[in-house]
Amino acid sequence: MIKQPEEIALMAEAGKLLAQVFTHLDQLNLIGMSTMQVNDIVDHYITQDLQARPASKGQYGYAYALNSSRNHVVCHGVPSPTEILQNGDIVNLDITLEKHGFIADSSKTYLVGEVAPAAKRLVQVTYEALWKGIKAVRPGARLGDIGFAIESHARKHGYTVVREYCGHGIGREMHEAPEVLHWGKPRTGLTLREGMVFTIEPMINQGKAAVDTEDDGWSVVTLDGKWSAQFEHTVAVTKEGVRVLTLRPDEKLGG
Repeated sequence: MIKQPEEIALMAEAGKLLAQVFTHLDQLNLIGMSTMQVNDIVDHYITQDLQARPASKGQYGYAYALNSSRNHVVCHGVPSPTEILQNGDIVNLDITLEKHGFIADSSKTYLVGEVAPAAKRLVQVTYEALWKGIKAVRPGARLGDIGFAIESHARKHGYTVVREYCGHGIGREMHEAPEVLHWGKPRTGLTLREGMVFTIEPMINQGKAAVDTEDDGWSVVTLDGKWSAQFEHTVAVTKEGVRVLTLRPDEKLGG
């Protein structure tokens, strides 16, 4: 569970490359693109430009370089040549990248074209909730502190937090201990120690928290059909607090 400094350095390298993938996506006009086209762009960029590996490809039998979760899809959306991104959509692109045997994991919800104010607000609050969780990370803090910070922020704005899916430890494997819940009580759960590396990836719903899995066996959707947003970073617990290993150039620590 505890990573050595040299291991965290390699994870930071993978995280920096993954941040470049999102910078590359930021330059695209997503309107009219299929989610499969986006997948293929990401696959090519990771393998050819960055000389790395899309870690989700082949994991648990999954065939693609990313998950594309649009509008009411909460997570694990499967890219498709027939799913066309429309003006007004939101879409979460969740990408993992492996370099030198270590994996980084991050996601971002994109606004496609002109998006309704209610959807923009959902996306903004979800991003803020991610950073509330990140700011709770420090040696001696507890996992419950992270979840409490996230859920408190979401509920304050009238949203709900999906409980069936959570963040996770990460390193040479995509999913390691511990599980990082996005809800909880302060001062409960595992105590954080320097060298822990895990993801924080809240899924925030406009309506009720209940979800279901579609017939493809992957795509998780809101039960009430209302929209959902997600953001994710891979973080390391440091002596001073927290280091965001997947921090993008357009971000600063603190959101």
